[in-house]
Amino acid sequence: MAADSLNAPQREAIRYLDGPLLVLAGAGSGKTRVITEKIAWLTGEAGIAPEKITAITFTNKAAKEMKERAGRLLGGRGENLAISTFHALGARILRQEARHVGLKPGFSILDASDTGQLFQEMLKDADKARMRLIQNRISLWKNAVIGPEEALRIAADDLEAGAARVYADYERTLRAYQAVDFDDLIRLPVELFEAHDDIAGRWRTRIWHLLVDEYQDTNRCQYRLMKLLTG
Repeated sequence: MAADSLNAPQREAIRYLDGPLLVLAGAGSGKTRVITEKIAWLTGEAGIAPEKITAITFTNKAAKEMKERAGRLLGGRGENLAISTFHALGARILRQEARHVGLKPGFSILDASDTGQLFQEMLKDADKARMRLIQNRISLWKNAVIGPEEALRIAADDLEAGAARVYADYERTLRAYQAVDFDDLIRLPVELFEAHDDIAGRWRTRIWHLLVDEYQDTNRCQYRLMKLLTG
């Protein structure tokens, strides 16, 4: 579809450069197209280097499709574009900054099956329902950027206090394995950037334009990462 078929609000969103911009639009109205056309406009008329642009969406499939659409618009200029999920962006940050969070660059990323086995080993006497409850509670704490010590301090009852103690054991086990889980891919960069503004600043100089598709799906931890990256 040619760029001249864009409507006036779409063209306005594409060419807006003066600060944060939120596009509110219904399903099928061209939100993703606005992002890909904006990438093309930024790298073309605005003269922004492709490597200074990062686009985020929420599934690997959506990221692949967005990359293909942007690639068709940019041709050979799209090779250095960073289009990924929040978790892939977090993994990229951690690979490059691993030593600052106590990891080696070759750390492992554990999937749900791997972490499930870890919890089974740590909670041999727990039934599946309690194990799931503890896993979910720990995931919620991680997504709120709450560590084991704070989790224990704010625990509302004995069950949460027990979960917080398991959380501490789980974190020690992950570090012993030089591993992270999917929640850590967002949480650890947030903690790193909040503790080291110089590192956050270095990443801000790399990312001049951060474009997020399906923004309504952003959780608090992802929002904090986005804020830290944009300054």
